[in-house]
Amino acid sequence: MGYRAKTGSLLAFMMIFMVGIGYLLGGYFMGNWILGTLIFLFIAAAMNLISYFYSHKFILKHYNAQPINESDNPKLFKIVREIAYEADIEMPKVAILPMSIPNAFATGRNEDNAVVAVSEGLLRLLNDDELKGVISHEVAHIKNRDMMVMTIAATLAGAVTFMARMVWWQMLFSRRRMNPIFLVTMILAPIGAIIIKMAISRKREYHADEEGARISKNPNALADALEKLETSNRKNPLKKQNPTTASLFIVNPFTKSTFVKLFSTHPPIEDRVENLREMAVNFSYL
Repeated sequence: MGYRAKTGSLLAFMMIFMVGIGYLLGGYFMGNWILGTLIFLFIAAAMNLISYFYSHKFILKHYNAQPINESDNPKLFKIVREIAYEADIEMPKVAILPMSIPNAFATGRNEDNAVVAVSEGLLRLLNDDELKGVISHEVAHIKNRDMMVMTIAATLAGAVTFMARMVWWQMLFSRRRMNPIFLVTMILAPIGAIIIKMAISRKREYHADEEGARISKNPNALADALEKLETSNRKNPLKKQNPTTASLFIVNPFTKSTFVKLFSTHPPIEDRVENLREMAVNFSYL
Protein backbone atom coordinates (compact mmCIF):
# COMPACT_ATOMS: atom_id res chain seq x y z
CA MET A 1 0.00 0.00 0.00
CA GLY A 2 1.37 3.41 -0.98
CA TYR A 3 2.13 6.34 1.32
CA ARG A 4 -1.01 8.32 0.46
CA ALA A 5 -3.21 5.23 0.64
CA LYS A 6 -1.88 4.35 4.11
CA THR A 7 -2.51 7.88 5.38
CA GLY A 8 -5.99 7.90 3.86
CA SER A 9 -6.75 4.57 5.50
CA LEU A 10 -5.64 5.86 8.91
CA LEU A 11 -7.82 8.97 8.57
CA ALA A 12 -10.77 6.85 7.49
CA PHE A 13 -10.22 4.60 10.48
CA MET A 14 -10.15 7.69 12.73
CA MET A 15 -13.54 8.77 11.35
CA ILE A 16 -15.00 5.28 11.82
CA PHE A 17 -13.50 5.19 15.31
CA MET A 18 -15.23 8.44 16.26
CA VAL A 19 -18.56 7.39 14.76
CA GLY A 20 -18.25 4.09 16.66
CA ILE A 21 -18.00 6.05 19.92
CA GLY A 22 -21.15 7.91 18.91
CA TYR A 23 -22.84 4.56 18.34
CA LEU A 24 -21.94 3.42 21.88
CA LEU A 25 -22.85 6.73 23.52
CA GLY A 26 -26.16 6.90 21.69
CA GLY A 27 -27.17 3.48 22.94
CA TYR A 28 -26.00 4.06 26.50
CA PHE A 29 -27.23 7.60 27.19
CA MET A 30 -29.93 8.22 24.58
CA GLY A 31 -31.32 4.77 24.06
CA ASN A 32 -30.91 5.33 20.33
CA TRP A 33 -27.81 3.95 18.58
CA ILE A 34 -28.64 5.59 15.27
CA LEU A 35 -29.06 9.07 16.78
CA GLY A 36 -25.72 8.87 18.60
CA THR A 37 -23.98 7.73 15.42
CA LEU A 38 -25.47 10.55 13.37
CA ILE A 39 -24.61 13.18 15.99
CA PHE A 40 -20.96 12.12 16.13
CA LEU A 41 -20.77 11.86 12.34
CA PHE A 42 -22.03 15.43 12.12
CA ILE A 43 -19.56 16.61 14.78
CA ALA A 44 -16.65 14.92 12.97
CA ALA A 45 -17.67 16.42 9.63
CA ALA A 46 -18.11 19.91 11.13
CA MET A 47 -14.71 19.77 12.83
CA ASN A 48 -13.06 18.65 9.60
CA LEU A 49 -14.63 21.53 7.66
CA ILE A 50 -13.60 24.10 10.27
CA SER A 51 -10.10 22.67 10.39
CA TYR A 52 -9.85 22.66 6.60
CA PHE A 53 -10.78 26.32 6.14
CA TYR A 54 -9.57 28.05 9.30
CA SER A 55 -6.90 25.96 11.05
CA HIS A 56 -3.96 27.86 9.53
CA LYS A 57 -5.34 31.16 10.84
CA PHE A 58 -5.87 29.71 14.30
CA ILE A 59 -2.37 28.28 14.57
CA LEU A 60 -0.65 31.44 13.30
CA LYS A 61 -2.59 33.56 15.78
CA HIS A 62 -1.95 31.07 18.57
CA TYR A 63 1.82 31.45 18.15
CA ASN A 64 1.63 35.16 17.32
CA ALA A 65 3.33 34.52 13.97
CA GLN A 66 4.26 37.77 12.22
CA PRO A 67 3.93 37.78 8.40
CA ILE A 68 6.90 39.48 6.78
CA ASN A 69 7.76 40.98 3.42
CA GLU A 70 10.90 40.38 1.38
CA SER A 71 12.40 43.66 2.58
CA ASP A 72 12.15 42.43 6.19
CA ASN A 73 14.43 39.43 5.60
CA PRO A 74 15.76 39.19 2.00
CA LYS A 75 17.91 36.10 2.70
CA LEU A 76 15.03 34.06 4.13
CA PHE A 77 12.74 35.08 1.28
CA LYS A 78 15.38 34.14 -1.28
CA ILE A 79 15.79 30.68 0.25
CA VAL A 80 12.02 30.06 0.42
CA ARG A 81 11.60 31.21 -3.19
CA GLU A 82 14.41 28.97 -4.45
CA ILE A 83 13.16 25.93 -2.55
CA ALA A 84 9.57 26.49 -3.74
CA TYR A 85 10.85 26.69 -7.32
CA GLU A 86 12.78 23.43 -6.92
CA ALA A 87 9.66 21.77 -5.48
CA ASP A 88 7.52 23.17 -8.31
CA ILE A 89 5.00 24.86 -6.02
CA GLU A 90 3.79 28.43 -5.59
CA MET A 91 5.85 30.66 -3.33
CA PRO A 92 4.32 30.30 0.18
CA LYS A 93 3.89 33.21 2.54
CA VAL A 94 6.60 33.65 5.16
CA ALA A 95 6.17 34.39 8.86
CA ILE A 96 8.45 34.82 11.87
CA LEU A 97 7.66 33.25 15.24
CA PRO A 98 8.70 35.65 18.03
CA MET A 99 10.35 33.03 20.23
CA SER A 100 13.93 32.14 21.05
CA ILE A 101 13.36 28.38 20.78
CA PRO A 102 14.61 27.25 17.33
CA ASN A 103 11.82 25.56 15.40
CA ALA A 104 9.64 25.84 12.29
CA PHE A 105 6.35 24.68 10.85
CA ALA A 106 4.21 24.98 7.74
CA THR A 107 0.46 25.51 7.74
CA GLY A 108 -2.37 26.11 5.28
CA ARG A 109 -4.77 23.80 3.47
CA ASN A 110 -3.12 24.16 0.05
CA GLU A 111 -0.43 26.05 -1.86
CA ASP A 112 -2.56 29.19 -2.12
CA ASN A 113 -2.92 29.44 1.66
CA ALA A 114 0.44 27.99 2.66
CA VAL A 115 2.67 29.71 5.20
CA VAL A 116 6.19 28.75 6.25
CA ALA A 117 6.86 29.99 9.78
CA VAL A 118 10.32 29.97 11.36
CA SER A 119 11.31 31.15 14.80
CA GLU A 120 13.79 33.90 15.57
CA GLY A 121 15.85 31.31 17.44
CA LEU A 122 16.11 29.10 14.37
CA LEU A 123 17.40 31.95 12.21
CA ARG A 124 20.13 32.62 14.77
CA LEU A 125 21.13 28.97 15.25
CA LEU A 126 21.38 27.52 11.73
CA ASN A 127 23.75 28.28 8.87
CA ASP A 128 22.44 28.84 5.35
CA ASP A 129 22.65 25.19 4.22
CA GLU A 130 20.88 23.97 7.36
CA LEU A 131 18.22 26.64 6.97
CA LYS A 132 17.64 25.47 3.38
CA GLY A 133 17.24 21.93 4.68
CA VAL A 134 14.58 22.98 7.19
CA ILE A 135 12.72 25.09 4.61
CA SER A 136 12.84 22.15 2.19
CA HIS A 137 11.27 19.91 4.84
CA GLU A 138 8.44 22.40 5.38
CA VAL A 139 7.94 22.92 1.65
CA ALA A 140 7.67 19.13 1.28
CA HIS A 141 4.82 19.23 3.80
CA ILE A 142 3.12 21.91 1.70
CA LYS A 143 3.63 19.97 -1.54
CA ASN A 144 2.09 16.83 -0.01
CA ARG A 145 -0.69 18.74 1.82
CA ASP A 146 0.42 17.23 5.09
CA MET A 147 -0.78 20.21 7.11
CA MET A 148 -4.41 19.59 6.18
CA VAL A 149 -4.20 15.88 6.99
CA MET A 150 -2.44 16.41 10.31
CA THR A 151 -4.86 19.15 11.36
CA ILE A 152 -7.83 16.89 10.67
CA ALA A 153 -6.18 14.01 12.53
CA ALA A 154 -5.36 16.27 15.49
CA THR A 155 -8.91 17.67 15.53
CA LEU A 156 -10.52 14.23 15.54
CA ALA A 157 -8.11 12.92 18.17
CA GLY A 158 -8.80 15.95 20.35
CA ALA A 159 -12.54 15.51 19.91
CA VAL A 160 -12.42 11.85 20.90
CA THR A 161 -10.33 12.68 23.98
CA PHE A 162 -12.61 15.53 25.04
CA MET A 163 -15.81 13.55 24.60
CA ALA A 164 -14.43 10.51 26.40
CA ARG A 165 -13.46 12.75 29.32
CA MET A 166 -16.91 14.35 29.33
CA VAL A 167 -18.62 10.95 29.34
CA TRP A 168 -16.29 9.77 32.11
CA TRP A 169 -17.37 12.58 34.43
CA GLN A 170 -21.02 12.10 33.53
CA MET A 171 -20.79 8.43 34.41
CA LEU A 172 -19.12 9.21 37.75
CA PHE A 173 -22.00 11.44 38.83
CA SER A 174 -24.74 9.34 37.27
CA ARG A 175 -26.87 6.93 39.26
CA ARG A 176 -26.86 4.48 36.39
CA ARG A 177 -24.90 1.29 36.76
CA MET A 178 -21.65 1.37 34.76
CA ASN A 179 -21.24 -1.22 32.05
CA PRO A 180 -17.66 -2.59 32.40
CA ILE A 181 -17.22 -2.98 28.63
CA PHE A 182 -18.43 0.56 28.03
CA LEU A 183 -16.16 1.85 30.79
CA VAL A 184 -13.10 0.15 29.30
CA THR A 185 -13.99 1.55 25.87
CA MET A 186 -14.13 5.10 27.22
CA ILE A 187 -10.71 4.66 28.83
CA LEU A 188 -9.08 3.14 25.75
CA ALA A 189 -10.73 5.42 23.15
CA PRO A 190 -8.48 8.47 23.74
CA ILE A 191 -5.39 6.26 23.74
CA GLY A 192 -6.46 4.71 20.44
CA ALA A 193 -7.08 8.14 18.91
CA ILE A 194 -3.64 9.36 20.00
CA ILE A 195 -1.97 6.25 18.56
CA ILE A 196 -3.70 6.75 15.20
CA LYS A 197 -2.70 10.42 15.13
CA MET A 198 0.86 9.44 16.07
CA ALA A 199 1.03 6.89 13.24
CA ILE A 200 -0.12 9.45 10.67
CA SER A 201 2.28 12.13 11.92
CA ARG A 202 5.35 9.88 12.06
CA LYS A 203 4.86 8.63 8.51
CA ARG A 204 4.56 12.18 7.25
CA GLU A 205 7.65 13.38 9.09
CA TYR A 206 9.77 10.62 7.57
CA HIS A 207 8.36 11.36 4.12
CA ALA A 208 8.93 15.13 4.49
CA ASP A 209 12.54 14.48 5.52
CA GLU A 210 13.15 12.38 2.41
CA GLU A 211 11.30 14.72 0.07
CA GLY A 212 12.97 17.76 1.60
CA ALA A 213 16.41 16.18 1.17
CA ARG A 214 15.66 15.58 -2.51
CA ILE A 215 14.47 19.17 -2.97
CA SER A 216 17.49 20.74 -1.28
CA LYS A 217 19.90 18.14 -2.72
CA ASN A 218 21.67 18.09 0.64
CA PRO A 219 20.47 15.39 3.08
CA ASN A 220 23.39 16.01 5.45
CA ALA A 221 22.43 19.66 5.94
CA LEU A 222 18.92 18.68 7.07
CA ALA A 223 20.39 15.99 9.32
CA ASP A 224 22.74 18.56 10.90
CA ALA A 225 19.82 20.95 11.40
CA LEU A 226 17.69 18.29 13.08
CA GLU A 227 20.49 17.46 15.52
CA LYS A 228 20.96 21.12 16.43
CA LEU A 229 17.22 21.70 16.84
CA GLU A 230 16.73 18.58 18.95
CA THR A 231 19.57 19.53 21.30
CA SER A 232 18.35 23.09 21.71
CA ASN A 233 14.67 22.19 22.20
CA ARG A 234 15.56 19.52 24.74
CA LYS A 235 17.56 22.01 26.81
CA ASN A 236 14.93 24.73 26.59
CA PRO A 237 11.48 23.23 25.84
CA LEU A 238 8.49 25.33 24.92
CA LYS A 239 6.22 26.16 27.84
CA LYS A 240 2.73 27.63 28.30
CA GLN A 241 1.54 26.38 24.92
CA ASN A 242 -0.77 23.58 23.81
CA PRO A 243 1.15 20.26 23.39
CA THR A 244 -1.45 19.07 20.85
CA THR A 245 0.24 21.40 18.33
CA ALA A 246 3.53 19.48 18.63
CA SER A 247 2.96 17.60 15.37
CA LEU A 248 3.13 20.86 13.40
CA PHE A 249 6.77 21.56 14.25
CA ILE A 250 9.80 20.01 12.57
CA VAL A 251 10.95 18.76 16.01
CA ASN A 252 8.85 18.37 19.15
CA PRO A 253 9.31 21.61 21.14
CA PHE A 254 7.72 20.37 24.35
CA THR A 255 9.06 18.61 27.44
CA LYS A 256 9.68 14.94 26.71
CA SER A 257 8.76 12.74 29.62
CA THR A 258 8.80 8.96 29.21
CA PHE A 259 5.04 8.96 28.61
CA VAL A 260 5.29 11.74 26.01
CA LYS A 261 8.08 9.91 24.19
CA LEU A 262 5.93 6.78 24.04
CA PHE A 263 3.11 8.67 22.31
CA SER A 264 5.26 11.21 20.44
CA THR A 265 3.99 12.49 17.11
CA HIS A 266 7.60 12.66 15.88
CA PRO A 267 9.89 9.75 15.05
CA PRO A 268 13.11 9.60 17.11
CA ILE A 269 15.59 12.19 15.85
CA GLU A 270 18.28 9.50 15.78
CA ASP A 271 16.25 7.47 13.25
CA ARG A 272 15.49 10.51 11.11
CA VAL A 273 19.15 11.54 11.04
CA GLU A 274 20.27 8.01 10.23
CA ASN A 275 17.85 7.84 7.29
CA LEU A 276 19.15 11.14 5.95
CA ARG A 277 22.80 10.08 6.33
CA GLU A 278 22.03 6.91 4.39
CA MET A 279 20.38 8.97 1.65
CA ALA A 280 23.52 11.08 1.37
CA VAL A 281 25.67 7.97 0.96
CA ASN A 282 23.46 5.89 -1.31
CA PHE A 283 22.15 8.47 -3.74
CA SER A 284 23.54 11.20 -5.95
CA TYR A 285 21.71 14.54 -5.89
CA LEU A 286 24.02 16.51 -8.14
